Amino acid sequence: METMKAHDHNCSNEKGHEHDHDHGQSPVILFFIGLAIFSIAFFINKGSLVQNILFVSAMLLSGYHIMVEGIVDTMTESKKQRKFVPNVHILMTLAAFGATIIGNYEEAALLIIIFAAAHFLEEYAEDRSKREITNLLKLNPTEARLIQTDGTVKIVDVATLKVGDQLQVLNGDQIATDGIILSGQTSIDESSINGESIPREKTVGDEVFGSTINGSGTFTMEVTKDSSDTVFAKILQLVNQSQSNLSKTATKIQKLEPYYVTIVLIVVPIFIVAGPALFNWTWDESFYRGMVFLISASPCALAASAVPATLSGISNLAKRGVLFKGGSYLANLATIKSVAFDKTGTLTKGKPSVTDVYFLTELAQLSEQTCIDIIVAMEKTANHPLANAILSRFNAIADLTLTVENEIGKGLVAEYLDDTYQIGKPEIFGQVSIQINAYNEQYAKEGKTVVYFAKNNEVIGLIAMMDVPNENAKNVISYLKTQGIHTTMITGDAELTGQAVGRQIGIDEVVGNVLPENKAAIIKDQQVRFGNVAMLGDGVNDAPALVTADIGVAMGEGTDIAIDVADAVLMQNDLTKFSYAHKISKRLDRVVWQNILFSMLIVVLLITLNILGKMDITIGVIAHEGSTLLVILNGLRLLISSKD
Repeated sequence: METMKAHDHNCSNEKGHEHDHDHGQSPVILFFIGLAIFSIAFFINKGSLVQNILFVSAMLLSGYHIMVEGIVDTMTESKKQRKFVPNVHILMTLAAFGATIIGNYEEAALLIIIFAAAHFLEEYAEDRSKREITNLLKLNPTEARLIQTDGTVKIVDVATLKVGDQLQVLNGDQIATDGIILSGQTSIDESSINGESIPREKTVGDEVFGSTINGSGTFTMEVTKDSSDTVFAKILQLVNQSQSNLSKTATKIQKLEPYYVTIVLIVVPIFIVAGPALFNWTWDESFYRGMVFLISASPCALAASAVPATLSGISNLAKRGVLFKGGSYLANLATIKSVAFDKTGTLTKGKPSVTDVYFLTELAQLSEQTCIDIIVAMEKTANHPLANAILSRFNAIADLTLTVENEIGKGLVAEYLDDTYQIGKPEIFGQVSIQINAYNEQYAKEGKTVVYFAKNNEVIGLIAMMDVPNENAKNVISYLKTQGIHTTMITGDAELTGQAVGRQIGIDEVVGNVLPENKAAIIKDQQVRFGNVAMLGDGVNDAPALVTADIGVAMGEGTDIAIDVADAVLMQNDLTKFSYAHKISKRLDRVVWQNILFSMLIVVLLITLNILGKMDITIGVIAHEGSTLLVILNGLRLLISSKD
């Protein structure tokens, strides 16, 4: 967990270079001591020596870390880059000392106190973001059942697993990491790996994958992947990435800031020298106006325009289970023109559900409920991949005990009251009735999987199943359409299956029979046709497409490689979180531009009023630093849930 405790990223008010932003408790304590001294100074005789000493003490204590960063960091970065690289902290330091020289002790202290307060407010946004992202780790399974040398089972942290360890996996468990089955057999939901909605049957020697879901069986496995490659480890690594990867706007401000500060440092002396000649000021007044100019022109608000807002947006989303690896990805989400979705496990639930049932009760000379009772009794004893879907749909009234055999080429076979009953794929049966054949053709065209139910080799019913749409898919597709965003479903299933799901959720385009290696090519085609493209997927087969897309979004219950290569992760496979993230991204874009325009307007206004002699240093300090606080607070609004 060390990566979460200490990491390098950019300073809040001066983003032109990197340094450790974690100042610890000392600067905060000194700030509040300085603030207290500043408050006490107001009750001392105005202009007295004691009051002035208190104001200077308040300035030095509250602004200690500001001054250190201003001088030390400027020297360090200048040495490192072999050119003068000043930061906004040094402007504030010079302005405070300049105000002190001309006897404006109160204003000097006020300037530093408000600037330091803004600095800590930015740190709050950053720490809040880091904390919310770290909390996402709790949403992932972190334990495994380790089989010890004496045969006992101990629950351990996934991070402690080593290659060669043996694990016990019970029914319904999420498999902790990759490995090989040593004993037992089961069916495993591997939709996050292979994109197939039908669970796979596994036995001794078969490979299993971390983050997939075990079915009804129990097995032991040997670990074949180090814990550093687990989903847990991958997400842990993202905590740093989300802090250091800034939006394009924030990055541009970072790059421009040293140049802007350098220009101000050059212009201020020229302004002071030219004052008497151009405006008939005295030298004292010119120096005074120069200090006001220095304060007014400092880009504090501009430097704070993007980063607090971006981190607040990341924090907002992290709290709701959406992890962005950096501000640039969140900012870019607002620019997408097309979204491509993997079908299985993304737009659909990732497991089959019974959609249609038909029984020829007259032919069978059985009631529909009796058929259901027999089917449930047979499926209860089976390890059939579709058994759970069937058992979830049907409720038996009579609790029958049958001897069931799973015969190759025949499916499930059981005897009941001297009759033989059978459940299997349509291909294993011969002649069927016109009604059964018609329904089978209809359901096949709809992309559904059909199994027959037969009595004494005569088909008397059928059950149709399919991987049904995610309950949120339709609403998300509808939202994207309102935003003018094209939607595409990419699936390895047959075109008919994809079209069936696509019609239900209202998607614009369906591309079926897609091989994993061709998904990236489809994304490239979408980029040519529409512009910026986002891709949502959850499996290994989605990884190339996630990388190719302008924004790759992995479903959190997907594979570690999908999460590793994606730009964002939906931690709970909730599609509504994607539409919510898009809303936050659009809000972020609006807020950042509001901040930039407002901050530059204030600078121009203050400089103009200063030249016209309508500005004193007190108003300049309050207006300039007040605008910085307003910009930061405007950015912090992104911590509030979006309602539009």
